Amino acid sequence: MLKLTKVSKIYEGKVAYRALTDIDLEVEKGEFVAIMGPSGSGKTTLLNIISTNDTPTTGQVEIDGQQPHQLKKNALAKFRRNQLGFIFQDFNLLHTLTVQENIILPLTLDGVRAADMQKKAQQIAKSLGIEPIMNKRTYEISGGQAQRVAIARAMIHEPKLLLADEPTGNLDSKAAKDVMKMLVSINESNKTSLLMVTHDPQAASYSDRVVFIRDGKLHSEIHRGESRQAFFQKIIDMLSLMGGEGNDFSSVRV
Repeated sequence: MLKLTKVSKIYEGKVAYRALTDIDLEVEKGEFVAIMGPSGSGKTTLLNIISTNDTPTTGQVEIDGQQPHQLKKNALAKFRRNQLGFIFQDFNLLHTLTVQENIILPLTLDGVRAADMQKKAQQIAKSLGIEPIMNKRTYEISGGQAQRVAIARAMIHEPKLLLADEPTGNLDSKAAKDVMKMLVSINESNKTSLLMVTHDPQAASYSDRVVFIRDGKLHSEIHRGESRQAFFQKIIDMLSLMGGEGNDFSSVRV
């Protein structure tokens, strides 16, 4: 589904900065992969390259058999709208719009009929438990509800690959747990491939596999077994082994 081959990123300047070095990474269809590492390790750069917001200096990115970085501007915009879904830490919702208007925004850009948009929005709102707030403005809802709205917006056009950047970063522990359960449900029921960057070991423990990155290079990876609690402990152990500053990783939420 997603394949990165020898991806490197160098930012030019007075002093060139190498953010990523020879990253090889594959995500299978329907797989849920978390990416972890200390601050400045290259996680966000990696996500930006996969999301096509940034380009690799060398190497190749393939998503569902296509190479998005080879596409022209209009074709790339359409590819991003149709193939990719995005969930951000700060929700990125438009406060001037209602919840429903935020959710259907991607379909509006594609010129989908109003009746079809409304039907899809109601279906996804029901599955995410946000039907009662559809007519509210985003400043009238809680952080947990806002992240559900952001997930609904990301999923409305049924993307092949869902990219999440610290999706639980601004949530309390209960809302974070609810959001992670929701993402797992989407991943399992829709067979949507999911790639998540997180500092939170608890959030990462919901994934199938955690890839650790350090100093722009792949450091190691661990796979989940039957027990999520055991997987959580393995993640904690790996983070301890990798070291880093105390504030590099969020406080542990069990």
